[in-house]
Parts: sequence; C-alpha cells; structure tokens
Amino acid sequence: MSTTVATPPVSPVQRQSVLRTLRTPAWLRVEVLGALVVGLALIPEAIAFSVIAGVDPQVGLFAAAIMAMTLALTGGRPAMISAATGATALVMAPLVASHGVDHLVAAVLLAGVFQVVLGALGFARVMRFVPRAVMVGFVNALGILLFVPQLQELIGVPWAVYPVAAVALLIVFGLPRFTTAVPAPLVAILVLTPAVLLLGWHVPSVTDKGQLPSAWPHLVLPSVPLTWDTLRILTPYALTMAVVGIMESLMTAKLVDDITDTPSSKTRETWGQGVGNMVSALFGTMGGCGMIGQTMINVRSSGARTRISTFLSGLFLLVFVVLLGDVVGTVPMAALAAIMIFVAWATFDWQSVRPSTLRRMPLSETTVMLVTVAVTVGTHNLALGVAAGVLAAVIAFARRVAHVVSVERSLDDDAAVATYRVHGALFFASSNDLYAQFRYAEDPQRVVIDFADSHIWDASTVAALDSVVQKYQRHGTRVEVVNLNPESRRLRVRLSGSLS
Repeated sequence: MSTTVATPPVSPVQRQSVLRTLRTPAWLRVEVLGALVVGLALIPEAIAFSVIAGVDPQVGLFAAAIMAMTLALTGGRPAMISAATGATALVMAPLVASHGVDHLVAAVLLAGVFQVVLGALGFARVMRFVPRAVMVGFVNALGILLFVPQLQELIGVPWAVYPVAAVALLIVFGLPRFTTAVPAPLVAILVLTPAVLLLGWHVPSVTDKGQLPSAWPHLVLPSVPLTWDTLRILTPYALTMAVVGIMESLMTAKLVDDITDTPSSKTRETWGQGVGNMVSALFGTMGGCGMIGQTMINVRSSGARTRISTFLSGLFLLVFVVLLGDVVGTVPMAALAAIMIFVAWATFDWQSVRPSTLRRMPLSETTVMLVTVAVTVGTHNLALGVAAGVLAAVIAFARRVAHVVSVERSLDDDAAVATYRVHGALFFASSNDLYAQFRYAEDPQRVVIDFADSHIWDASTVAALDSVVQKYQRHGTRVEVVNLNPESRRLRVRLSGSLS
C-alpha cells in the first residue's frame, strides 16, 4: 500500500500515549491540525449521508460530531474516526421513509445495545477468519467507493471548478514531498477558500450541500410506542446496522493497525461503537460507525496517532457548523473533492494489481480479492462484500484441501490382507471421493483402513466411511478401521450407523 506522508519518528508505545503527546508540542500540533482537516472533511460527507437517509442535514452532522467524541473515549483503535456513514445510512433509509425520524433514532439506540451485547459475546473474534485476500479487496473497494462520488463534483460544473480542483490536487500530492509540518489537505483548504472568494469565482461550496445548524445538539428521547410491534419493526434494521457497523469499523481498525504498526482492541471497538450509537441516539441523530475516508485523512495524510485527534475532530466539527457556519460554508467542494481523491489513491493497494504480483499470486487469491471488490462496489455495502469474499475464500480453500487427501493401497506377503493408508484432513469436500478409492471386488477377505495420518472432521466423513464398510460387508469382506486419533474416534462412535 503506498504512502507519501512521513510521520513523527516515535515508537509504537509513544504513539499510543495521550499524555506523552500532550507534553510534546510537535506531536500535539500534528493531532490538532489533523483534527482540523477531518472536522472540515466530515461536513459535506455528513450532509450527503443525511440526504441518503432522508433526514435533515443536522441529524448527520451532529451524529458525526457525537460519534467521534464518544469513540475517542470508548473506542479500541486510537486515531480512528467514527461518524455517520453511507453504509449505515443505506440501512436506515427505508425505515425513515416508512416510519419517520423517531423510529430511526429508536433503531440507532437499539443497534447500539446489540453492538454492546455482540462485543460482550466476543463477536470481534470473527475477524481472525477474514483472509488477507479479502482484506486487500476491502481496501481496494474502499478506494473505488471513495473516488467515484468525487466525480459528481467535477462533472457538469462551472469552468472555475477545474482550476480549483487542479491546484488542490497539486497541493495534496506535491506538498508532502517538501514538508509535512502542516497537513497538505489543510493547506489546500486555507489557500483555495480565500482565493476563490477574492477572485469572485462562483463554484459549488459546502453551503450548497445543505443548511448548517445554528444551535447546539440537545438530549431527546424518540417518540415511539413502547410495544412489541414497535420492537418487531425496529429489530431487523437495528440488527443489520449493528452488524454492518461492526464489520466496517473492525476492518477500518485493522487497516489502521497495519498502517501504524500498532495493535488495537477489537472487542473494545465493538462495544465502544455500541456506546457511541446509544449516545448519538440520545441526541436524536442517525449514529454511524468507523469511517475509512476521514480515518485515512487523520492517520495517513495528517500523521495523527492518538485519541486527541479523534476527539478534537468531533469538537471542531461542532464549532465549525454552529459558530462558524457562514465561514465554513464558503469552502469550495472542489477542494474537498481533491482531498478525497488523494485519500482514495492512498487507500488503494496498488501493489495488489501490478502484473508482477498477479503473475505470482495464486488464481484463487486473486479471485477472492476481485469478488470482494465487485460485491462491495456493486452493492455499496462493505459487510456484504466482506461476507462474499470470505465465502469465496472458504470455497477456494475447500477445493484445494479436497485434493490434498490421498489413499495408498498395499498387500501383505500372502496377499491375504489389503491395507489402505489415508492421508490428509477429511471433511465434507475431501471425503466425497473416499468411497471410490477402494477396490471392493479385488480385495481379499480382510481389509485394514489406517487413519494414522488422517483426521475426521465432520459427519460427512463418518457417513462416507460407513458406506465403505457396508460395501465391503456386502462382498463378505471383514473391515478393520485402525489408528483413529481420539477426537476422530469419538466422532465416529457417536455418529456411525445413524447417518444412512
């Protein structure tokens, strides 16, 4: 994965320390400046996701601020940004259309409860079953999903948008080659916003995305009937949002782990997301989850590493939209689009699609990566993409393992006993051909099947072995199954004779 931004030369332990950062002005400056950029970048995204969900812009803006500040305290991955996202907005849009905003807020509250429960149950451990090829596909799909929406800001727009976007791209790609003292995205915003105003160019700005709020968020309870019927309506949406949010958050956390070479607590991140959504719902917002684009701005483009940047990004967002709404509203969308294009480019794993890599990589690995990308991009649902990739990986693995099993036949000196030695792991894919590996009509009256180098994993294999024994018995042949390991023996004793 490519990167062009140098980060402060500190150890992993130091990068995780909030107290050490507060005592080190150079590191604290990185955190503050990164939070400034993220706070600005969250505004158009939150407004856009509000539109997707069918709610007022302030619902998404306040969700972004509250989620970021809450997860700075409860999250398991320092420097990661959580806010309103497109994935969760797509889940909630049908509920808003059919039942209104109050049901949305209640569903977000229930989703938070589900996430806390899933965190307590150890749901985060499922991440160990996500193969590298799926992770690479996830990253590449995110790069594509981050890039494509920015084209809308560059097509069918006034001519002045193009020089603004070109200069912004020049700054974000070129400035890090000379200095990283100030984040390039922040420089692009600070240079181009006044330049556009001084030149009098009429280009789309943040204000064109929606009206910014003028009052602070306040506590509110959803006005929904407390009945089983309400719970029946809310549960499918809340559970879907909970799972989608956890999957997106954990994948983003794992990506940040790789970039920063520091670990994170996936279990804490899981229940922390739940707390964030519950707090967000109590302020009447749409909730959210881990946000890849703004996280990459914070971690990769700006070099932030601690919870300070996460908390300040939410705080700055509130200050921007409530107190400085008129100023923030003048930021040209072309500059923000250029920043997101840079983030998309930096997120995409270009090494994975180089011809030299593709030639060396097994076809099954490339296929899994492409399936993950295709489903994620096609559905705009990261959870579905990851699920499809994992399923493709399971199928590919089963096909490979199925061909690893072998059966060797030998006869004793008198040709009175035929011995079959089975090698490899036997499960539903590899045991299907077991029945055809024996010479039933040719073998002598005694057959020994040796499992010393094999293991029985499931009922399919027990059923296949029963079929082999029964076939020999019909030929009048006595069969001995020997050298089963304890686990395989217990499984055969429990299931043999009851599966046909």
